[in-house]
Amino acid sequence: MDIFASQLHNETAVMITVATPSNPSDRANEYLDELAFLTETAGGIAVRKFIQNLPYPDPRTYLGSGKLEEVSRYIEENKVDIAVFDDELSPSQTRNIEAILNCRVIDRTRLILDIFSKRAQTAHSKIQVELAQYQYLLPRLTRMWTHLEKQRGGIGMRGPGEKEIETDRRIIRDRIALLKEKLKEVEKQKFTQRNNREKFVRVALVGYTNVGKSTLMNLISKSDVFAEDKLFATLDTTVRKVVFDNLPFLLSDTVGFIRKLPHGLIESFKSTLDEIRETDLLLHVVDISHPDFEEHIQVVNETLREIDAGEKPMLFLFNKIDNYRWVEKAPDDLTPKEKCNISIDELTSTWMAKMRLKSVFISAKTKENYDTLKKLLYSEIKKLHIQIYPYNNFLY
Repeated sequence: MDIFASQLHNETAVMITVATPSNPSDRANEYLDELAFLTETAGGIAVRKFIQNLPYPDPRTYLGSGKLEEVSRYIEENKVDIAVFDDELSPSQTRNIEAILNCRVIDRTRLILDIFSKRAQTAHSKIQVELAQYQYLLPRLTRMWTHLEKQRGGIGMRGPGEKEIETDRRIIRDRIALLKEKLKEVEKQKFTQRNNREKFVRVALVGYTNVGKSTLMNLISKSDVFAEDKLFATLDTTVRKVVFDNLPFLLSDTVGFIRKLPHGLIESFKSTLDEIRETDLLLHVVDISHPDFEEHIQVVNETLREIDAGEKPMLFLFNKIDNYRWVEKAPDDLTPKEKCNISIDELTSTWMAKMRLKSVFISAKTKENYDTLKKLLYSEIKKLHIQIYPYNNFLY
């Protein structure tokens, strides 16, 4: 159930953020590009970006009064439907901003939750998303929710003198408790399913959202997992049995990570993320063509540590080399090289070499270097199989 009902289909939206000393303007602008992509993934139309330089966001209205007036004028003149903020807003900030902008205000967390609610396909993921939505909603009841008692029936639900908002809070807490119980049951089933699997090495694809994990999954496993050039195209973990020559293993495609992934979602998706925690080998997929691929690597590594999977054996798959663009500098150009001036070969011999991790550059779309990937995977999985199942090596 989508408890927000915040349909963004064809609604226009402005993207808003604050640039601070720790988040300078150039980076803040790149973040707004990602926020615009999120908005478009949710069905909205990003029409303009607003950035204000401040030491820190205003605790009352996030932006300063002058900038808010500028945004308000633009929204009124262009009949914009939604203002989307790149940070999570407090309930009071949201109320104050809406009173000034006179339009619907959505923060990054709610936008991601809205996308997740649209992408959830199985009963399991729908429960997880609904739980995260209710947890986000509870402290924001006074602004966002009315007449919740219709879900449970009004007769006998309200105590003497009890306010409607108190009834609503109680209903939501009861719903959260019920969803948590449902998740426990699903987690037991998932745990049993994982334990009943044959003795195969488990491999999981992880990475930032929209880096091509599902496309790689289809290439390696010869399956037809849903893949789309949108954020969070995959929410439900998919597991396939794969055989390279005489070596079988299980390959999982998992939900993509993202900067500022709402903590409530991480909590709700713990059972899905168990697939990552219990895997034997992580394939960290990176979109090498993205200008912020280094930050994406950091975000994924931090999230892996948060779910206690940071020490897993890992291979880096630098995907989308067919989209990688660079400009060779002239011999007499003495200015320092930037990312746009570095070739794939140079990346391999310098930056990647410093990581001291095994990696392969590939295009899942064109299958370039796929044979190299297969050889590397076969070698690493065989080592793990001998190590984990020393008495089950009749294959070699």
